[in-house]
Amino acid sequence: MFLQVIERWFADRFREASPPQREGWPQIRSGRNVLIAAPTGSGKTLAAFLCAIDSLMRQGPYLPDETQVLYVSPLKALSNDIRKNLQKPLEEIAGLDPFLPVIRVLVRTGDTTQSERASMTRRPPHILVTTPESLYILLTSNSGRNMLKTVKTVIVDEIHSVARDKRGSHLALSLERLEALAGPVQRIGLSATQKPLEDTARFLVGADRECALVDVGTFREVDLGIELPRSPLSAVCSHEVWEEIYERIAQLIQEHRTTLIFVNTRKLAERVAGRLTKVLGEDQVSCHHGSLSKERRLKAEHSLKEGKLRALVATASLELGIDIGDVDLVI
Repeated sequence: MFLQVIERWFADRFREASPPQREGWPQIRSGRNVLIAAPTGSGKTLAAFLCAIDSLMRQGPYLPDETQVLYVSPLKALSNDIRKNLQKPLEEIAGLDPFLPVIRVLVRTGDTTQSERASMTRRPPHILVTTPESLYILLTSNSGRNMLKTVKTVIVDEIHSVARDKRGSHLALSLERLEALAGPVQRIGLSATQKPLEDTARFLVGADRECALVDVGTFREVDLGIELPRSPLSAVCSHEVWEEIYERIAQLIQEHRTTLIFVNTRKLAERVAGRLTKVLGEDQVSCHHGSLSKERRLKAEHSLKEGKLRALVATASLELGIDIGDVDLVI
């Protein structure tokens, strides 16, 4: 169902289509709104994007400089990750046929500089990667609305994380504003964590539109351990107890290849990372949270994926959908 060059690329890279791809592609190609529930790492993001890439490439030399595909993710880190993961297949497919059009992917988040924003206004990307908040801002400006008025497909990733709260209500309004501006727009939702599916679909498309459900979610075996310090727990964690916690975390890190450590606050992320650095070494531990500069966050993400870190301490800034490489322990 794809261009021959895309089928050739896919056959070279993968043994076969995964369940969300096999079941999702016919629904997406039919133009219907689609909600895909599938485990992390099962290829559901490629299920959404490959159809979009195919439709862009089919336009050949007539492909205009306009945004046709909008990808909305709840995290800046995931947005950067998606752009990077899209660039490689686009370059590989283009390398198989010099007559294919060049498809441009750009990210628009709070980290995007003013010059980059002005540049994409002058020459819009074919695929725009953004967050719910940046989508709202784009819909309030003339330049943003000019860029979005040509959108044909919107992909909402990790949809479960926004469906539950005011942030989701805000996004639902933005999607309706997008529909009024560019409509009708095909909506594709992706997540590994959705229940009940019908309610998530209603959130994605609204009460009066149909949505095809692709449910290939599975349960995975989890190796779960609950750790307690040796000293009795009290209402306030003493320095002695913290030392026991740090000691145990360092021991677990040394027993594994790469460890991802989640904490509740930015201050705690800095403190835990600093303490573990003293034990494991300067280049072995890093920190990731929303108050860090764009450069420091990207450096930490790249170091994690490239296997250069023994441990990364993060807040919720790194919790959704990002390709985290060889992590084999989460604390």
